Amino acid sequence: MAPAASRLRAGAGLRALLQRALAQYLRLLRLYPVLTKAATSGILSALGNFLAQMIKKKREKENCSQKLDVSGPLRYAIYGFFFTGPLNHFFYLFMEHWIPPEVPLAGVKRLLLDRLFFAPAFLLLFFLIMNFLEGRDTAAFAVQIRRSFWPALCMNWRVWTPAQFININYVPLQFRVLFANLVSLFWYIYLASLGK
Repeated sequence: MAPAASRLRAGAGLRALLQRALAQYLRLLRLYPVLTKAATSGILSALGNFLAQMIKKKREKENCSQKLDVSGPLRYAIYGFFFTGPLNHFFYLFMEHWIPPEVPLAGVKRLLLDRLFFAPAFLLLFFLIMNFLEGRDTAAFAVQIRRSFWPALCMNWRVWTPAQFININYVPLQFRVLFANLVSLFWYIYLASLGK
């Protein structure tokens, strides 16, 4: 009886903690929408790179106690904070106003705008910024683009098209960046695997 009661209390405590965290997030989102989305993007981008490194170590059977490359999560945090969060915030607002829900086939038009224009430009920006943050020259950037851009874009279309269809059509506007950030956890693991 006692272990079951303590599990119930722990479950209720966790639920209360999650409710308070959600209420705080919503409050910050209302007061500081761009900053909140930027911080969330930075944290989740860094986490994605950290997880990518852990997976790579495990796959290569490396000693997981060896130090991780701290600069990787830092670069992803910078990219998430300064680019992913703010750009996605304004892009979703732009789509909402430029193609309002009452426009015929609004969801399809938004999806096409995202997939055919925003995705390639955003992916190119990702490679450019990461190249800069890694201290590489333009020749290295050109090699990276020739080697990785097209496979990454094809994978982006496969992974992100269904995710963005759901995001654009069913997720409330204020949560679209958060939804994209959660999908990005897995996406950044994939992109980090292209880096080496």
